[in-house]
Amino acid sequence: MRTVGARIRAVPSWQVTLGVALLALGFLIAAQYLAEGPRVRYTTQERSPLVETALALQTQQAELKARIVDLRKQVQTVEGQGAGNAAELKDLNTRLAQARIAAGLIPLRGTGIVIRIEDSSQPVPPGGNDADYLAGAADVRTIVALLWQTGAEAMDVNGERITSSTAIVDIGGSVLVNAAYVAGPYQISAIGPRDLFARLSAAPGWQEFVRIRSGSFGIGISWAEPDAVDIPGFAGSVTLRESHSVASPSPAVAPSASSGTGAPDGPSGPAGSAP
Repeated sequence: MRTVGARIRAVPSWQVTLGVALLALGFLIAAQYLAEGPRVRYTTQERSPLVETALALQTQQAELKARIVDLRKQVQTVEGQGAGNAAELKDLNTRLAQARIAAGLIPLRGTGIVIRIEDSSQPVPPGGNDADYLAGAADVRTIVALLWQTGAEAMDVNGERITSSTAIVDIGGSVLVNAAYVAGPYQISAIGPRDLFARLSAAPGWQEFVRIRSGSFGIGISWAEPDAVDIPGFAGSVTLRESHSVASPSPAVAPSASSGTGAPDGPSGPAGSAP
């Protein structure tokens, strides 16, 4: 016993300390190795589902990108169709406006003239016809026809728009224009080219009309060329049940017996515009 104890006492203390340290280090290494195994296995087990999920998301993203491209193409197609529809709608609106102007439904303003006729102030001579000294529907019709022939584009009589269906007839002591009774003096307003009055004055029919009606019977005829002439829109019905074109008569020298104006209302050109 003394020999063993002597040997133990003979071992240096640093060797004992080193041995204990090495033993602890080995224990730690073994513990770490044993713990690393489950962690690696856990990471390996979780990697496969994550990769599959990532691949699925990439596939879904590619599908969404393709869907976005397809929707953009559809939007461009619709926009192209919309541009075509807008152009077609604009064309239809332009044609509709022209048709309304031609029908006299739209008020117009432009250069033109205003002609006024009124009853004669001369006494009726013995044996004379009283009607010859009164301004009436025949005078109005003659002036309207002459204005159409010399370039007028729109007209009214005492505020009643003249259209292709307008009738101007004597009713008692007044004149029926469209469906309105108007009394003298009668004012015919017309818009057209700036030289409308010069054209009218040069027309043989106008010269003969003034010579007979004013010179022979004293019918008052006056005219003016204002800076702008306003023509109202037609306020009556535009429904036609039956109609057909007729040949235009030659310029009348004497008051006509026809009950219509004989000329359609045309769209305004440079002289007329819708207000």
